Amino acid sequence: MRPRQPDRSGFITRDGVRVAWEVHGDQNSPSVLLLPTWAIADAGHWKFQVPVLARRYRVVVIEGRGNGRSDHPVAPGAYAISEYLADAIAVLDATGTSEAVLAGVSMGACRALALAAQEPSRVLGAVLIGPSVGSLADPPDGAIDADADRAEVAFTDDPGPDPSGWGLYNEHVWRRDYARFVEFFWDAIFSEPHSTKAIEDGVGWGLQITPEVLIATELAPPWGYAADLRAAAAAARCPMLVIHGTDDEIVPVRRGEDLAALLGADLMLINGGGHCPQVRDPVVINRELAGFIDRVTRPRSGPRAGPSGQRVAQG
Repeated sequence: MRPRQPDRSGFITRDGVRVAWEVHGDQNSPSVLLLPTWAIADAGHWKFQVPVLARRYRVVVIEGRGNGRSDHPVAPGAYAISEYLADAIAVLDATGTSEAVLAGVSMGACRALALAAQEPSRVLGAVLIGPSVGSLADPPDGAIDADADRAEVAFTDDPGPDPSGWGLYNEHVWRRDYARFVEFFWDAIFSEPHSTKAIEDGVGWGLQITPEVLIATELAPPWGYAADLRAAAAAARCPMLVIHGTDDEIVPVRRGEDLAALLGADLMLINGGGHCPQVRDPVVINRELAGFIDRVTRPRSGPRAGPSGQRVAQG
């Protein structure tokens, strides 16, 4: 049973793709938009945030295309970041949300940053959790995959009959033994001890879709290279908070640190945390989210607090 049922729910449809949304909480409270992550997870990855945040805020949740109640297209172009941003804007319009604080995890954090840059008048602030971004150490025009340092073979090359580790991140492996990859991936996401239930939930989300859907997301136009991040940083106008686990096995913590420095954002490090701290350390994350939302949604006539710098929480 879900910890909280939505007050309103519905779908938007764009180019024949239906995307589900929910609204939780008081219509007159500040709005928070929880964005979708990679299609290997449904909106359940926010399950520890929605009921807590909805006590104080109006929470809008998008079920990202590719999983859950939304449609599961198999064309790579359907998963371009521009499509996710257009979905988010359509949901804001459909729910009567003029402006909101954004939050996103992993790829959802990239979408939060891109939306803040594209729609500065509608974004009050953005929380980027474990942002799945490339290295900023490269020249501004460089394009190094966020996962280049863990790749064993190219995604489209067949790694042979018995790959292991990150060799499972491969379209041929996904078609042959998708469940094996899903189990490996969620075990890497939840690197913290005693994560059995979290891993089981993640595997369940991943197995809701076919390997062809996930392959399409991987073949979609990429976003998150150094040039993308620098352009977004130049265009965005709102306060931001970057949260990153120090033991993240998916995106190295240095990527979050570098991104926070580029954005002039607050930085919260979760000591010992993995890639999805909102699941494994929900009390810490919910406290950070609430504090940030309160700060950026103060009346315009009130005092504005500046960035609070870097903090470390025990995971």
